[in-house]
Amino acid sequence: MDYDHKSKAVADCLLSYKRDESGWKVCKKSNDVVVSWRPSSEFPGNVYKGEGVISSSLEKVWECLKPVPNGLRVKWDNNVKRFELLEQITEDLSICRTVTPSAAMGIIAPRDFVDVILIKRYEDGTISSNATNVSHGGCPPQSGYVRGFNHPCGCICVPISGEPNKTQVFSFFQTDLGGLLPRSVVDSFFPSSMAEFYSNLAKAVKSLKDF
Repeated sequence: MDYDHKSKAVADCLLSYKRDESGWKVCKKSNDVVVSWRPSSEFPGNVYKGEGVISSSLEKVWECLKPVPNGLRVKWDNNVKRFELLEQITEDLSICRTVTPSAAMGIIAPRDFVDVILIKRYEDGTISSNATNVSHGGCPPQSGYVRGFNHPCGCICVPISGEPNKTQVFSFFQTDLGGLLPRSVVDSFFPSSMAEFYSNLAKAVKSLKDF
């Protein structure tokens, strides 16, 4: 499989979601984030967009977000229980397995996801993580976990001109959780979990020591 081509297509897809304002419907607002959704063109579900400003430098925000084994994300993101590297293809391209805990009072069982992930840096200082599902011989479906499938998803961290201690963070989720879940459970889970994601990210960044 051409992982490089597939991951770059995801990065382009996320940028198009960020730029295209049409069709998004706001489903949750908090002090930290506005969460919107629209029907996905990738699978029979929704794509969710989170947009918020974190009061910290881009470097600190990225330190909390970057998808690496033993990184900070497993410590603050309640939806990431484990993050495992399956294959390092290049410095910025990898295949990883993410394990998520049960959620929605146990209605959503533990899940795992296998994704190709590209870290991309742009000339204006923006950094993004871009992921989508792949199959990998080193990680077949495992007992105890429902295998879910991420369609193009990730985070984009954008510096704010003239405000070095503020970072705009866009997040995109469009996930087939797998299993026989009621649509109402899925539709209520993502907006609330994304609001919690931003709240916990803001707290994690505040607790970071200066570099």
